[in-house]
Amino acid sequence: MSTNPNTPAATSAMPRDGVNTVSLVVFCQIVHGITFSAIPLLLPLIREDLQISFTQAGMLSAAVTLSYALGQIPAGFLSDRLGPGRLFFIGLLGWSALSMCFGLIHTFWLAMLSQFVAGAFRALMFAPGLALLASWFPPQRRATAMSLYMLGGFAGTIVLSLGGPLLTSLYGWRAAFMMFAALGIGAAFLYKAYAREKPRAPSQQHVALSDLFQLFRFPIMWVCSGLQFVRFSVVTSFNFWLPSLLVADRGLSVQTAGLVIAMSAAFTAPSNTIGGYVSDRLKNPPLVIGGALAILACTSTLLVLTESIPLLLLVIAVSSIFLQFYFGPLFLVPVEVLGPRIAGTATGFSNLFANIGGFLTAYTLGVIKDHTGSFTWGFVGISGICLVGVALSVVLARMRRRALAAQTT
Repeated sequence: MSTNPNTPAATSAMPRDGVNTVSLVVFCQIVHGITFSAIPLLLPLIREDLQISFTQAGMLSAAVTLSYALGQIPAGFLSDRLGPGRLFFIGLLGWSALSMCFGLIHTFWLAMLSQFVAGAFRALMFAPGLALLASWFPPQRRATAMSLYMLGGFAGTIVLSLGGPLLTSLYGWRAAFMMFAALGIGAAFLYKAYAREKPRAPSQQHVALSDLFQLFRFPIMWVCSGLQFVRFSVVTSFNFWLPSLLVADRGLSVQTAGLVIAMSAAFTAPSNTIGGYVSDRLKNPPLVIGGALAILACTSTLLVLTESIPLLLLVIAVSSIFLQFYFGPLFLVPVEVLGPRIAGTATGFSNLFANIGGFLTAYTLGVIKDHTGSFTWGFVGISGICLVGVALSVVLARMRRRALAAQTT
């Protein structure tokens, strides 16, 4: 027997459903973060096993990022049209199953194919996951809500970085990778059994293709997309290539690099939520975005110029704090300007450009490493991209101020 969502009984049940769903989405992100972070952390072992160059290793990341990017707008649109719940389940299940297959692959071209298909399933998690989290929070707390999505991912990175090298040394990287993937499959079915979507108003259920094409007409979407390009370029350079930089350029072992990555993720995980909270309190997302990018412009260059290991760890810690500090604020701006009805579509639109940046960065830094013997010029280039982001945040502040003023008149 169905219950009217407007009845007192249904209203009282909503907070419990919200807590359960938010907790499950974050848990699923923890498990997903383990498998997603496993390839960068174990990349030195994977490269040796598959006998591939740094350029080919970059192509593995580029393959998953390309299909992930191409899936952003369709996933966001389907989330708004059909609801985010079932898409998130399909995405996590498909990603985890293909991660299981990755542990059985022994040739580079099959690894590329596996990663490309896996990226398409991963795309079904992002915009639907953000929309699912934000739907259970009031409008004034949605930057904080969106930051919880990344909190789960970085918590997974911590778990992997602490336990992954040990499991790998005992059972090999393939068996360890498949264990991580099995956790993801279990989490997907747990989510399917207990997570719930928040009932939507009838006006929010009529999203058409015309709504998607309308996004191209808003200049603020292009500025946000440019900032997303910058954001994920920095994130990819740091998350995918930092373990290889520590092992290949600094001479650390995989186990030691794992501890450094765990430290990094431990700083990044709470910073997502703190950044969202600061943005909600200040009511000024562009300030948080520009400030974080200004700091990252400095630390990206220091990362490759610092020789002292203690100082390098300090630079990594500072970078980690601000790496995703502005994640929630950046995804919030299109929603607060355009409204929640097309939140998934707007998120997918801007995240498409984020992953174009990630795709180019993953491949380019590998090429630079192969041709120059180090990552120096690659990370100096990332600093330049961050400065472009600072300029875009100033433009965003003006456009947002005008758009919000127009809404109140």
